[in-house]
Amino acid sequence: MKRSALALLATTLVSVAFAVTSLHAEDKIPLKTELPKPLFVGTPVPVKVDNLEPARSGKRPDFLISASSTNLALKKPVTSSDPQPLLGDLDLITDGDKDGSEGSYVELAKSTQWVQIDLGAPATLDAVLVWHFHAQARVYLGVIVQVSDDPDFITGVKTLYNSDAKNLVGQGAGKDPAYIETYEGRLIDAKETKGRYVRLYSQGNTTNSLNHYIEVEVWGTKAK
Repeated sequence: MKRSALALLATTLVSVAFAVTSLHAEDKIPLKTELPKPLFVGTPVPVKVDNLEPARSGKRPDFLISASSTNLALKKPVTSSDPQPLLGDLDLITDGDKDGSEGSYVELAKSTQWVQIDLGAPATLDAVLVWHFHAQARVYLGVIVQVSDDPDFITGVKTLYNSDAKNLVGQGAGKDPAYIETYEGRLIDAKETKGRYVRLYSQGNTTNSLNHYIEVEVWGTKAK
C-alpha cells in the first residue's frame, strides 16, 4: 500500500514538473521585428579589426523572448553625451524607422559618445537590437551596452555587451566580438536583466571617427 502511494506521489510530481517545464517553454516566442531593406551603397571596403566576428550565411537564427515582451524603447526619450548631434535629432533613435538613408539616422561627434534610453519604468529585458548604420559594411568600435536603474550610470550598472577589447571607452575591457553592420541590426541577449535605463557607447567606426544611430529597440516586460 505504501509502495502504491509512493509510486502515485512520484508520478504526480513528474507530471507537475513536466507541466511547469512545458508552461515555461510555451511562454517563449521568437522575436519578430520588421527589418529595413538592405542598403549597401558603393564598393565594399575591406574591414580589418581584431576579434572580428566571421560573416554569417543565411538568416539570423530565431531568438526566443517572453510572450509578453514588447519593444519598450519605442517613442521613449533619448539623451546623449552629444546633446546637439551633427545630423538628425535624438528622437530618431526610437521612432521605429530603421531605414539607412540620410534623414533617418543621428550623427554624433567624434571620440567616445553614448546614447541613453529611459524606458519609463523598471523592466525585465530580453534583448536589445541596435542599428548604427547599414548603408555600408563597416564596424563600429568600442560598442558597449549597459543597463541600470541609475540615470547617471554610477551604481547598479550591468553590462550586456562589450567589444572594447582595449578599454578605449573606459568601461573595462570587453571580450565580445566586433561585427560588421548589416540591415538586420545587432541582436544582443539581455538575459532577463532588470533595469530602467539603457546606455549604448561607441567610439567611431572603420570608415570615419563619427558615431551613428539609426534605431534601438529594447525588448522586455515592465515590472508589475
